[in-house]
Amino acid sequence: MAYHPFRHLGLKFISVAIALALWFAVAGEEVVERSLRVPLDLHNQPATLELVDNAPTTVDVRVRGATSQLSQLSAGDVVAVIDLSAAKPGQRFFPLTREHVRAPFGIEITQVAPGTVLLTFEPSATRTVPVHPPHEGKPADGYEVAGWRSDPAEVKVVGPQSALKPLTEAITEPISVQGATRPVRERVMVGLADARLRLERPVTASVVIDVVATKVHRALMNVPVRIRNAGPRLSARVVPPVVSVLTEGPKNVIDGLRPDQVEAYVDLAHLGPGQYNRLSVRVDPQGFTVVRTDPATVRVNIGR
Repeated sequence: MAYHPFRHLGLKFISVAIALALWFAVAGEEVVERSLRVPLDLHNQPATLELVDNAPTTVDVRVRGATSQLSQLSAGDVVAVIDLSAAKPGQRFFPLTREHVRAPFGIEITQVAPGTVLLTFEPSATRTVPVHPPHEGKPADGYEVAGWRSDPAEVKVVGPQSALKPLTEAITEPISVQGATRPVRERVMVGLADARLRLERPVTASVVIDVVATKVHRALMNVPVRIRNAGPRLSARVVPPVVSVLTEGPKNVIDGLRPDQVEAYVDLAHLGPGQYNRLSVRVDPQGFTVVRTDPATVRVNIGR
């Protein structure tokens, strides 16, 4: 097909006119400079090194461009980038020049401050530590926190060697035991108080805070000493016939305990007639613990 330079001549004139108008509009627009605070990105950090000190997150740059272009800049359009692939342990200076700043086409970078960034690196290390779930609040009256359990019980922590050395535990989100009368179970995130450290992988722990009735002591006086396993046609007399028993157990159990509810006894199995001066007093605990009896032994006279 033959080319006809004058075909659609009107459309061609219109296109040229629009292009010239745009060019004159841009060429005639004022060029200005502006100071910006832009993000600083750190790329290619070696996996074997840890950044010890907090690096600056922003730097100051001066940019030049048309007023319309600068007015349309949004957060993240201009970014300073430092390549850490050559980093080594210790303090290291990294240059920060105009070539390290990325900007949209048509925007010129005229200045960057600071011109260098000082960063400190340490070898990376790993350590396994126990998980400690803190609790907050108070259980109901007469109850207390007796302990806790976590699954997993330990986690692996990664970070600079100097920060790992004093680390003794990882923690979870606090668990409320306010007003509790039974064990509290929750699933919570595990974390670290030191921002320089991190978990090898995110961990959610299943935690049980054991809430139990508070244990108290109480001495019960005049507890009768009973006879057990006396032989056929034998009778026995206990001296003294009553003892005191020091008990320990949940407050709600111990507070309501009466002397006649305590099973104190002497066992006469395989004993014949006679006097036995030091037979041990035993107690069957029922929901409580026996700390001691006073006296601990009694005299028993066995007759026919």
